[in-house]
Amino acid sequence: MFSESAFRKALMKWYRLHRRDLPWRRTTDPYRIWISEIMLQQTRVAAVIPYYERFLARFPNVEALAAAPDADVLAAWAGLGYYSRARNLQKAARQIAALGAFPRDYDCLLTLAGIGDYTAAAIASIAFQLPHAAVDGNVMRVLSRVRNDASDISSPRTRDRFQKDADSLIDKRDPGTFNQAMMELGATICLPRQPQCLLCPLTALCQGRAQGRQDQLPVKTRKMQMVDVEKCILIIESDGRVLMWQRPDDAAKLKGFWDFPEPEQAVGVESGRVIGEFRHSIVNHNYRISVLPGRLTGSVPNGLQWISKAELEVLPVSTRARKALTLWRVHVDHKRGDRDTSGFG
Repeated sequence: MFSESAFRKALMKWYRLHRRDLPWRRTTDPYRIWISEIMLQQTRVAAVIPYYERFLARFPNVEALAAAPDADVLAAWAGLGYYSRARNLQKAARQIAALGAFPRDYDCLLTLAGIGDYTAAAIASIAFQLPHAAVDGNVMRVLSRVRNDASDISSPRTRDRFQKDADSLIDKRDPGTFNQAMMELGATICLPRQPQCLLCPLTALCQGRAQGRQDQLPVKTRKMQMVDVEKCILIIESDGRVLMWQRPDDAAKLKGFWDFPEPEQAVGVESGRVIGEFRHSIVNHNYRISVLPGRLTGSVPNGLQWISKAELEVLPVSTRARKALTLWRVHVDHKRGDRDTSGFG
């Protein structure tokens, strides 16, 4: 028979012994917890850590983030992707600054830009010890296996039921640690593929494993169709500068970010042979991007602007542009026959 108290006891004991030492676990500051939770959405822990530390060094509190120019925040976020997260962070920071203090309850947290049920529950429980279960994909995977529940986790009805289950299981004496333990178990042991059941503290309670179904759970029927796209971009370099364009404020994606032009944006530019290719994925699009050198034969095409190396260090530059620049540097190094990487080479 399933025992909620045995579940909590086994999970919490395991977490205290085996949890990873992550920088956001050394604080109960709601600002720092909030920043980490937003960064961790759709992004691996190892990738987040250096961004988290640099971001906090640059914007150490809500007031600093609220007062910062938009471009500075985007530049600090560049490379993490899903840039609406950065814009919502700053919008929420300005909401908090207007309130005069960080909201301390779940419902108020939900009114902030970019904060949904999961993030509000994580902040409320970890920073303020409020008993709200944080249920994300990792937690739903744990619950579906422990309960041997083959319901479709993409269904709102299933998610609502798992939320109620997690709210029932949560350790009300230490909800923040409980939520982190559930996340940690899903991230390190109860993996999507090849779950480490022999190392799991919940093995004796796991109904999915008892039925030999752990590899079949959770069930998610809706699969996103991936689209393959091929593109070319040009790097036009002269005197330590490159021609780039800035995405407008009404751009569907990456507004305000700088990028290298595609051939149709560079009328009057002669292009050379492809120097390399890289792959770049955004949501359900897989891009194969070819990088070509360009030579300006006349005036600068409309919409393009010379950008210096120093400006590239502080401007918000798209991830694909940074990948292209890396290829360009390797290409120039090869041509020089040395490792001199001054300028853009």
